[in-house]
Amino acid sequence: MKQRKVGSVMTDDVVRVVRTTPFKDIAALLDEHRISGVPVVDDDEKVLGVISETDLMARQTEQTDPGERRHRFRLTPAAYRTAAKARARTAGELMSSPAVTVRAESSIAEAARILAKYRVERLPVIDEEDRLVGIVTRRDLLQVFLRPDEEIRAEVIDEVLVRTLWLVPQAVKVTVTDGVVTLEGELERSSEVPVAVRMTGQIDGVVSVVDRLTSRYDDSRLRPAEASTAQGTVEDWLRSL
Repeated sequence: MKQRKVGSVMTDDVVRVVRTTPFKDIAALLDEHRISGVPVVDDDEKVLGVISETDLMARQTEQTDPGERRHRFRLTPAAYRTAAKARARTAGELMSSPAVTVRAESSIAEAARILAKYRVERLPVIDEEDRLVGIVTRRDLLQVFLRPDEEIRAEVIDEVLVRTLWLVPQAVKVTVTDGVVTLEGELERSSEVPVAVRMTGQIDGVVSVVDRLTSRYDDSRLRPAEASTAQGTVEDWLRSL
């Protein structure tokens, strides 16, 4: 199945800083380019960490009254890190490390899962040698849902019906409205129904799948040997179409 890769939607002209970049220069870069974060790289372009607006704001939100300093030992690890960022002068002291990254060859779905898991807004994109090649944001990943309905329909027919299930295109009625795919028709085996629905849902741009499929033959209760025989019979029938 042809799923779009991160490399196809990422921004490859990445604003980046190094360990020694001063605090004020980082703030100026974010303001100049109207971005909310930058990766920190070494001399070999490998990502060391990431700096976000939240990291910069730690200087403003951190309280430094004498009473708090005396009770600093009561702070949680997260609070200690925030306190350290509040005193940071360079990118190396300010960055969050290790950085959460994604490969250029990863699917858009995989990148979205990483963003959700770590609750971040952007991901540095790295190549096979772990070097920075781009950056991808939540907005970039949303581009996949801008695919035209007809383009999605054509891929469902080609990839799911023809290439996977060996069906003629007219065997199942496929309609797509605002990214919602409806599958209507009768398949040969009941076990093919979840395959069709699952694979359709994995196609880029599909918002959801409405399953209106039925089957001629219920193979859900067959023993392995019987299922194998039935599968061969059905495949022979499919080849004869």
